[in-house]
Amino acid sequence: MTSIDVRPTTPETDPKASTHNYRLLWRWHFYAGVFVAPILFVMAVTGSIYLFKQPFEAWSQQDVREVAAVADPVPLADQVAAAQAVKPGVDIRAVIPPSGPDRSTRIIFQGADPGPFADGISVYVDPGDGKVLGVVDDAGTFMAAVRKIHGELMAGVVGDRIVETAACWSLILIATGTYMWWTTRKRAAPKKKTRGSLRRLHMWTGVGAGVAIVFLVLSGLPWSGFWGDYVNKAQAYFDSGYPEVTSTSTLSGDLSHHPDAKVPWAAENLPVPESEAHHGGGGGVLQPGAIALEAALAAARPAIRDCPPGQCDLKMLLPAEPTGVYTVVTDHYRDPSAGQTLHVDQYSGKILTDYGWNEYGVMAKAVELGIAIHEGRRYGVVNLLVMLGACLALIGLIVTGVWMWWKRRPKGSVGAPRRPANGRTTWGVAALLAVLGILFPLAGLTMVAMLVIDRIAVRLGS
Repeated sequence: MTSIDVRPTTPETDPKASTHNYRLLWRWHFYAGVFVAPILFVMAVTGSIYLFKQPFEAWSQQDVREVAAVADPVPLADQVAAAQAVKPGVDIRAVIPPSGPDRSTRIIFQGADPGPFADGISVYVDPGDGKVLGVVDDAGTFMAAVRKIHGELMAGVVGDRIVETAACWSLILIATGTYMWWTTRKRAAPKKKTRGSLRRLHMWTGVGAGVAIVFLVLSGLPWSGFWGDYVNKAQAYFDSGYPEVTSTSTLSGDLSHHPDAKVPWAAENLPVPESEAHHGGGGGVLQPGAIALEAALAAARPAIRDCPPGQCDLKMLLPAEPTGVYTVVTDHYRDPSAGQTLHVDQYSGKILTDYGWNEYGVMAKAVELGIAIHEGRRYGVVNLLVMLGACLALIGLIVTGVWMWWKRRPKGSVGAPRRPANGRTTWGVAALLAVLGILFPLAGLTMVAMLVIDRIAVRLGS
């Protein structure tokens, strides 16, 4: 029968504070590893795969994305009408015009899932003749599954909270691991060669990749539900450069949750203005009297600062109601500072708001830049390889950590590190854990729960 080692003290008296702290933090390091290792492993594997989303989908969907070079495309309204004939009665969420003469037009319809990881149904149309090339259920693609596993373990809000908690706990792992390495860097390795080699590999992997892993965690947290919402509200409050507009209660981030057709993170709290009362017009796709798609796009183009073909996509989010607006988003493949969000009156073509890098606050700029680096696209191949290396390093840390534990654990016992002789927590350790718990509330709550469980286990074992 397997038992849990809950002996409250070690044979030593722990006369030195450093020894006491080491044993205490080793115990927390163990608990953190047990709690988050499986989840972090899944996140690292799926994250390393998702880095290649753009080239993978360009290859796997080239039959619907690539066309013969088109010199004189048919009107966008006709292309949308062709797509609507394939998906009658389904709401259109976005239109992505061709990014080059050899690319198709993508019309995104509302999918079955309206949630934060919503994926629609994309109909691809040849801009040369207006014929439908194919239909792709974006929710059923390989990369959509990878993204949902990475972000929410395919468990909705509960999964999102679990992932966020595990990500926060990984910072505790890194903090405690760094302290343990620093205090034992001159200590002799374990006598057993296998354990000594594993310990060195684990240690130097953590030292070499620790900064990159911390960056991965911090740059990914703005996407999370709890902490991400907190950061979004903070940047809107302290760094908001949003223009004053007459708007509904709708925010730009509510217009679309599709990963390929949404506003930048920094513009999600931008209020959506209302289109002015219209007098005539025509050619609108969704609303009677609205101007044609080409007219809305033409009205926005003079204000677009930087969106060269082949390096940037123009994305149009369509108005869903009579007071709605055309939203034009420029999505630069590599440079987040080139991105813009423009709201265009659907009847007059007047640009109501123009929001970009110059209007972003300091926090918003940092998050946008962090997201681009996190996705491995800001600095080209080098950026991608560094982020891939961080994911692989995290996998290596998890594997070597579990392997060391398996080699070290006594037969028939879980082998948790023993508590130091003096059970009191030093001020330094308490301050470290308290700061991490306050900055990352979900980690703080689970930290308190782990402390209570540890105390109960000690009392039952004493």
